[in-house]
Amino acid sequence: MSMILIIDDDDQLRKSFQKLLAEEGYATDSAASGENGIQKVKNRPPDLVILDMRLPGKNGLETFQAIHAMEPKLPVIIMTAFGTTHHAIEAIKLGAFDYVLKPFEIPGMLGIIRQALEAGRFMRSPVEMDGAPGAANREAIIGRSRPMQDVYKAIGRVSSTDATVMIRGESGTGKELVARALYSHSLRADKPFQVINCVAIPENLLESELFGFEKGAFTGAAHRRVGKIEQAHGGTVFLDEIGDMPFGIQSKILRLLQEKSIERLGGRETIPVDVRIIAATNRDLEAALQQGRFREDLYYRLKVVTIVLPPLRERIDDIPLLVDYFLARYAAELDIDNPGIAREAVAILRSHPWPGNVRELANAIQKALIFNRGAPIQPQDILQAAGAGVGSRSGASLRESDQVLRQWVRETISTREETNKFDAVMDHFASILVGEALNMTRGNRSQAARLLGLSRPTLHSKIEKYRLRLRTSVEDDSPA
Repeated sequence: MSMILIIDDDDQLRKSFQKLLAEEGYATDSAASGENGIQKVKNRPPDLVILDMRLPGKNGLETFQAIHAMEPKLPVIIMTAFGTTHHAIEAIKLGAFDYVLKPFEIPGMLGIIRQALEAGRFMRSPVEMDGAPGAANREAIIGRSRPMQDVYKAIGRVSSTDATVMIRGESGTGKELVARALYSHSLRADKPFQVINCVAIPENLLESELFGFEKGAFTGAAHRRVGKIEQAHGGTVFLDEIGDMPFGIQSKILRLLQEKSIERLGGRETIPVDVRIIAATNRDLEAALQQGRFREDLYYRLKVVTIVLPPLRERIDDIPLLVDYFLARYAAELDIDNPGIAREAVAILRSHPWPGNVRELANAIQKALIFNRGAPIQPQDILQAAGAGVGSRSGASLRESDQVLRQWVRETISTREETNKFDAVMDHFASILVGEALNMTRGNRSQAARLLGLSRPTLHSKIEKYRLRLRTSVEDDSPA
């Protein structure tokens, strides 16, 4: 449960705020002065501080500076009135997460609180790259395969530089984890880390979210607003899904990279900004260049260093490591003992094409843990947890397989000489089906029977009928 410290001298506001946050599932503490708030942070750092700018004794800016000196990665949201926005903007330049005008709208404030808590977690939780499961309470990039070793080497070589990095890979391959690893191992690790998803924010809001705006820049712009890039001054900005960034905003990102400066929306002041840019995409940027949807000059500015993440289907040998990691992690989150997993279930996981990559695998393991009731995870648990996902192919692959199968049936029917072609074709197909089930379970007949939904005697008779010889064999887990 996240702990939020509220520093405000208004007793009624503090009590109301604490009640609201408790209803949202947060733990809270409060302080009526800057000095008291500083002491509370020193004694027990919270996950987030919400700080009023006007306080008795030390004012809000002085209080923020003291807190930031002790805990530079602790996110602080400033509450301010119109008359004190200048000090709030100064706090942003010094490293505060954001500021909110009083009186504020509750849904908007809760949204900023969620963003700040997530940003704080990103900054305080370094991403490990040892390639092994390790402790379940830390985030790690898992894998010992050759493609992943290349990724680790690239992160190690570029993390300590200020070079712009482009991370490419399919959805679910872990692009955000790599961005966070680059940040947490960089010389800017004690500075802000801002994540901007170029798809999640509507196009008409993305520009003001990135660059901020001046009072009167558009209808409803009642005050100056500092954007995410300016908030990250001295730190790192991660532009996720940059392949979907609107063409008009791309020119402003190009200017940021070339001139290290921005202009707020509706403003004429050139604002110097020192940030490192890390971008990521699952799009074919080369095709976007040809179609005129992505600027060529920005493309070359972003790909100073490119890190390509392999899809999971190209590093199948990492699946057992990933499974062990997710089992330990989700068991800890669910507060249950780690039940382990049968190797037959791992064999099924290794056979899946994983269109959703590591994210899809993580979801399958989490669901299996929830529904297996504490026993070691078996093949049927994986199939039940993933539904049509694990153990089957993606829609496109399935259609291709159907076409191949139909062609084989046509050729077989037209060339076979048996009178009863139906039984002959079905027997041939059944022999392949049973043989593959046995290979997937490494010859364990009990597991293969459960996988196919057959009784063991029926499976045994089919093995004899089709004279199947197994590539591998293991002891059955139950008596004959």
